[in-house]
Amino acid sequence: MSDRRDETSGADGSRGLGARWALGALSGLLAGYTALAVAELASVPVRPEAGPVVAVGGAVIDRTPVSVKDWAVRTFGNDDKFVLQLGIVVLLALFAVAVGMLAVRHRRLGAAGVLGFGALGAFAALSRPDAATLDAVPSLAGAVAGALVLHFLVGRMSARNEGREAGEGTDSNADGEGARSGPARRRFVLAAGAVAAGATGAGALGRGLNASSGGEAVASRDAVRLPRPVSPAAPVPRGAELGVKGLSPFRTPNRDFYRVDTLLRVPRLTTGGWSLRIHGEGVRRPLTLEYDELLGRGLIERDITMTCVSNEVGGSYVGNARWLGVPLAPLLSEAGVRPPSRGGRADQLVARSEDGMTLGSPVETVMDGRDAMLAVGMNGEPLPFTHGFPVRMLVPGLYGYVSACKWLRELELTTFDDFDVYWVERDWSRRAPVKTQSRIDTPRPLVGLRRGTVPVAGVAWAQHRGIDRVEVRVGDGPWHRARLADEDSTDTWRQWVWEWDATPGTHRLQVRATDRTGRTQTPDRQGTVPDGATGRHSVVVTVT
Repeated sequence: MSDRRDETSGADGSRGLGARWALGALSGLLAGYTALAVAELASVPVRPEAGPVVAVGGAVIDRTPVSVKDWAVRTFGNDDKFVLQLGIVVLLALFAVAVGMLAVRHRRLGAAGVLGFGALGAFAALSRPDAATLDAVPSLAGAVAGALVLHFLVGRMSARNEGREAGEGTDSNADGEGARSGPARRRFVLAAGAVAAGATGAGALGRGLNASSGGEAVASRDAVRLPRPVSPAAPVPRGAELGVKGLSPFRTPNRDFYRVDTLLRVPRLTTGGWSLRIHGEGVRRPLTLEYDELLGRGLIERDITMTCVSNEVGGSYVGNARWLGVPLAPLLSEAGVRPPSRGGRADQLVARSEDGMTLGSPVETVMDGRDAMLAVGMNGEPLPFTHGFPVRMLVPGLYGYVSACKWLRELELTTFDDFDVYWVERDWSRRAPVKTQSRIDTPRPLVGLRRGTVPVAGVAWAQHRGIDRVEVRVGDGPWHRARLADEDSTDTWRQWVWEWDATPGTHRLQVRATDRTGRTQTPDRQGTVPDGATGRHSVVVTVT
């Protein structure tokens, strides 16, 4: 009889220990949830970007090797930031489970673990380029709240266990055991439910208040009335669109335009709170301009194709839009800036964004007569928030990482020897003219085709040089000259098409472009680092 009682006691002990670990894990998850919710609420008087997930994510992006960033962009595209945030939340949940289980045995040590994670979030927030001291507050406030919740819930659980242990050494039956543990279990469940409800309310309030501040930015953008340009864009030639099914349109809609940046939360700025400062070496008359002043300076309108340096051969990080903005060269001249070829002391124009990001453009290039601008409009409307509202910079012919600063707040004249911008510090080249490239849009890779005439079509670009010809070949056969669409300008891409007499079998189609300088795309493959990919795009198709 005693052996049976010992076996029953051992089984009950195992079940009891497993239940304690499970409740500890639940306590840790609720503590982590509370920490994030309170941090969201605490970010309201500071700024939304100071929240721990955004801060830690930004720090991860800053410290991630270039090759890993490049892989993430290629693999996840515009969803790379969502994947990063999801990964951070998953890791936080696993950490919360671990500290919750640790707290079952060592309650104070578990709470200290939560505080340690909060300190990590605060450090990440303070390490950002645009950091202010108060940016540490949301992570620290959330950590304190999470540690208190963990300490409290594990205390409730301990009270339950003490109730169970008080009955040991008696011959009470299972019904008696349940009678003792039932009220303690209910107390824990009620406490956990109250914590979950409170955290949900705090998080919802924080998100709502942060969203209301974003609503002010939406109202500010909606109120913008862009002036008519003093120099409108020329009408797009009728022959610029070839009308081939599956071919990228000449002008990329805003919703489809690529986005590549390092921000997990897009800045929501108002025009009333925006200003631009121009200063630095060789600036004889520093300028500070507000938004309305900028709009009153006479705008130009141009169709310009932009390309990201992270665009792989055949990739989608290229788009063409109609931009409206203030010419940049005259603005710099007004500030007394001269290019190096005319005796200017500065050879680098550093653009700083709202989040502290820095991009560096050659002063000589910006002032050589091309349509470099401070853009305020995109495809007939104020800039979307994701593309830099209220003001961004762009320079035709340069990759975006050295020219296309979004959410622009400052222009500083300096030298390449004296200052390395964000991407140069991460092993990208200081100077990065766009390379001549072409892409096959249709047919898509690995599709099945019918024998007969098949249009092979795509786009080619060589900004500020222009496309001279595009050629296509099948397998290792001869090159065939494609028909080019009419050119809008040397700063825009050109559509092309070649009518292929397709025969049965599996074929590899390859394209190459030649720009107006006579340079033809090299067949040599190179990755995007340090100054853009090279190689020729190809697709494999099957004809039946």
